[in-house]
Amino acid sequence: MSAPDSPSAPPAPSAPGRRLKTALASAAGTCVENYDFVAYGTASALYFGDAFFPESDPLVGTLLAFATLGVGFLMRPVGGALGGYLGDRHGRKPVLVGALLVMGVATVLIGLLPTYAQIGAAAPVLLVIIRCVQGLAFGAEWGGAVMMTFEHAPRRRRGLYAAIPQAGNPLGIALANIAFLLSASIDGDLAWRLPFLASSLLIVVGLVVRMKLSESPEFEAAKAEGDTVHNPLLTVLRDDWRNILRIIALRVVESCAYYLTATYLLSYITDRNEDDRGVALAGVVIASLLAVGTTVLSGALTDRVGRRTVYLAGCLLAVAFGIPMYVMANTGAAIPIVLTFLIAIGVIHAALTGTQAAWFAELFRTGTRTSGASLGYQTAASVAGFAPFVAVLLADSFDWWGPAGLYVAVSAVGLVGVLTTRETWGPAERAATPPEPAARGAAASPHHGEAVPTSSGDRR
Repeated sequence: MSAPDSPSAPPAPSAPGRRLKTALASAAGTCVENYDFVAYGTASALYFGDAFFPESDPLVGTLLAFATLGVGFLMRPVGGALGGYLGDRHGRKPVLVGALLVMGVATVLIGLLPTYAQIGAAAPVLLVIIRCVQGLAFGAEWGGAVMMTFEHAPRRRRGLYAAIPQAGNPLGIALANIAFLLSASIDGDLAWRLPFLASSLLIVVGLVVRMKLSESPEFEAAKAEGDTVHNPLLTVLRDDWRNILRIIALRVVESCAYYLTATYLLSYITDRNEDDRGVALAGVVIASLLAVGTTVLSGALTDRVGRRTVYLAGCLLAVAFGIPMYVMANTGAAIPIVLTFLIAIGVIHAALTGTQAAWFAELFRTGTRTSGASLGYQTAASVAGFAPFVAVLLADSFDWWGPAGLYVAVSAVGLVGVLTTRETWGPAERAATPPEPAARGAAASPHHGEAVPTSSGDRR
């Protein structure tokens, strides 16, 4: 555990208007990033096997497409380490803007990329290179977006506010799949190119709103008092490596479970019956839209009952749902298929993502918060990127029982993470923190109603 900082009180939270603006701007960028990254996953499941690996048999083509999906995930810890270092050293805002710009350019380039039929083996090579750039940008973005919002929020409502950028995840997922639904009737390569090219519109919106943000008040206070860390990445690895491992365990269930559902299960249902592609995509879209609200509600719930309680419930649901989800999908009927995605993405996944932001941030001090949370978060994501690939191999040997067992296994890893990670917003912390005062009284209070934090995750 890292040593405490000086015992000074934390800076006052931002004014309500500014904190909401920050949360929504962070969510807008997170939405764009997830649109870009998830569009690749959807295209891998539906199109890239034929477009970039046409000389392979169908199984090998699917494996290669999912392998390129996983390559981007391998770069996410590198991006998380880089973005975390820059965010803890130079501020959260520059990382937010830079990561979004790099991600946007990479995504548009995928939409312009020649296929195997046009330039041969160079096509998949270029695809992998661009995918690596995507992984770097996506890895760098999350920590800045979440920490910016978390550090603007009042202490008693950090779960709610930190969940708003997380809600950008399912919104971006929904928009990406809507784009593929709308382009599905188009013949030829335009069916997968247009969703990538359309992201340019979202990028402009995201950049405009993020450029107008003010820097995190906690980071500015730490910088003014000389509390920033010279090398936050090495410091957090030395002092807080246990918390990084805990975050990896907690994140594995959420990330792997999502890609085993939205990417692999989508491919599985489509391979069983091509006519079910539209139903499965519609299920992902509806579930993702539901998840926007569930994510925010889950974050708000953690402010009332604690972070650990909500996460435990999500992990238990995931363990219980691993086998039923395939039983429902195997019916081939529209309602069970859609319901499968609603439960897996709209409830289980959303409950986990809505809890993560505040819980992960509270495990670290201000000077290493972005580095520590990002490194754990993105390392787990690098593992999750290969979950669809492993699921294909397991299904080839064990039919649907293989992917179902994998889903249950990663959920069990999440349970281990819950049981080994301390509660950062339990009854003691809630009782020690008074409610935020009304706007008129806030100006008269030296700490604006904020108690000196007692948990090790706050700026001390």
